[in-house]
Amino acid sequence: MIGRRTFLGAGAAALAAPHIVAAEATRVLKMIPQIDLTVFDPVWTSSYATRNHGMMVFDTLYGMDEHYRIWPQMVAGHTVEDAGKTWRLTLRPGLNFHDGTPVLARDCVASINRWGKRDSLGQTLMALTDELSAADDRTIVFRLKKPFALLPGALGKPSSNICAIMPERLAKTDPFTAVTEMVGSGPFRFKASELLSGSRIVYERNTDYVPRDQGVPSFTSGPKIVHFDRVEWHVINDAATAANALLKGEVDWWEQTSPDLLPLLRSNKGLKVEIQDRTGNIGLMRPNFLHPPFDNPAIRRALWSVIDQKDFSVAGGGADPLLTRVPVGVFCPGTPMDSDVGMDLLTGPRDYDRARRDLQAAGYKGEKVVMLQATDATLNNAFANVAADMLKKIGMNVELQASDWGTLVTRRAKKDRPDQGGWNIFFTSFAGMDLFNPATDPLVRGNGTAGWFGWPTMPALERLRDAWLDAPDLAGQQKIAREIQAEVFREVPYYPLGQILIPTAYKTDLTGMLNGGYVISWNVKRA
Repeated sequence: MIGRRTFLGAGAAALAAPHIVAAEATRVLKMIPQIDLTVFDPVWTSSYATRNHGMMVFDTLYGMDEHYRIWPQMVAGHTVEDAGKTWRLTLRPGLNFHDGTPVLARDCVASINRWGKRDSLGQTLMALTDELSAADDRTIVFRLKKPFALLPGALGKPSSNICAIMPERLAKTDPFTAVTEMVGSGPFRFKASELLSGSRIVYERNTDYVPRDQGVPSFTSGPKIVHFDRVEWHVINDAATAANALLKGEVDWWEQTSPDLLPLLRSNKGLKVEIQDRTGNIGLMRPNFLHPPFDNPAIRRALWSVIDQKDFSVAGGGADPLLTRVPVGVFCPGTPMDSDVGMDLLTGPRDYDRARRDLQAAGYKGEKVVMLQATDATLNNAFANVAADMLKKIGMNVELQASDWGTLVTRRAKKDRPDQGGWNIFFTSFAGMDLFNPATDPLVRGNGTAGWFGWPTMPALERLRDAWLDAPDLAGQQKIAREIQAEVFREVPYYPLGQILIPTAYKTDLTGMLNGGYVISWNVKRA
C-alpha cells in the first residue's frame, strides 16, 4: 500500500413469463449515465463518461481505495532500488486481454508511454524517467532521474486520463489520435455490435477476468467481482424523463440526479439517494490562451470582479446549501493544499462597473467570444447560461454555440481560431479528487500546447509545480501550494465556479455500491 499522505500530499411478454423476466433482471443492470459516450479512448480525453467506460473495459496497474490510498491492482507488487530511482513492477499471473492474448510487460510499457504524453501527472513521470522497459514478460522497469514516490499514484489515479493498459498494437497509436478498438483486460467487454449512438451502450461480463485474490473491494482497488452478466447504459438527457424511468423501474440506477427532482426521488421508498463522491465536482470556466481576447492576461483578470461562484453553483447544483460550497480556490476544499490566499477576489462585492473599466483599460476591442455550451450536460449547460449573461453585462461580444457534450469534447481539442472551428471559452467540472494537489491537477499546468485544452503557457507556474514535487515535507508543499494559488489568480488559467455534490439514485434492491468517486458496476448485486 502507498500511504494516504504520500499520494494526497502528494413489460406484455412479462405477464406471460414473469419467471423469465425476473431471471433476466437479476443478470442485467440498467443505468442512466451522466452523459452520452461519444469518445471511447480514456487516454485521449479526460471526459468522465469516457473515464467510466474505460474503467469497465480496461484495468490499471494500481487502484485507489475510498480513503485515497493506492494499492497494487494488475501488479502483484513492486520493489524499489537504487535509492528510489529504480522501480520493478511485477504483473500478476493470469492476466489476459479480451482478444485472448496475455497481458505482457511490453503491453504495459507501450500503454504507459502513450498515456504519459496526454496526462498531466503522466507527463511529469515520463519527464523524470530515463528508461522504461520490459525486463521480461511480467516485469516492468522504471529507471528514474531522481526518486519519485508518486509513481504508483500516477499509474493508479482513478480519474481523468486513466493509465489504461491495452495491447501493444493499440498502445502504439498516436496519443493524439483516439483508439476506437476497445480491447482491454478489465472486468467487462464492450459490445460494439450493440452500440446505439445517443441511446445505448452495452457491456458484458468478462468471464475470463481473474480478480485479485487479496484485499477487499474499495473504489478502484481490490478484487473486482462482477455479479451481472450484462450492463446497459441508457442515455436519457432529459432529467424528468430519466427520473420517470427510474421511478417506473425501467432502469436500476441514475448516475447523476437533477437537483430539482431530488425531493421526488427521496420520497420513493424503493429508491436510495446518496452522495458517492465526497469531494464533489468543482465547476470551472476555461479560457483559450491561443487567441484573442483571452490571450491577454489583463482581460482575463478583469473578469474576477464579476465571477459569482454562488450564482454558478446554485444554477448547477440547486439551492440546497448542503450540496454546494463557495468560495472555492484552486485545490479541493478540505484537503491539505487548500488555502485562503487571494480569495478576496471571489468574496468581495461583485462590481460590473469596475469590470467594464478594466476591460477597456486592458484593450478589449469588442472581439467575439465564442462560448461552447453543452446542452445535454446539466452542470455545463447551467454554467454557460450564467457566464453568457455575466459577460454580456460587462460589454463582451458573446456568441453561445450550443451542441451536445460529445461534439464539444471533440471541438475543444482544436487549436484553430474561433472563426475557423475553434473556441474562446468552454465549461466543465473536475472531480475534487483530481484537484487535491499540483501533481494531479491539470489546471495548474502552464506547459502550453502540451497541456490541457486551453493551452496556457505560464513558466512561473511550471516552476512552482516542480518545486512542489521536490518539497521535502507537508509544510513545504503547503507553502508552495499557496504560491501556486496566488499565481493562478494572477495569470488566470481558469476560473473556479464552486463545488457541487451530485447525488446518485438507485433501486434499494441493489447492494454493494463502492463509494469513492463515481459509479462502479463491479461488486454490485441484486438482493
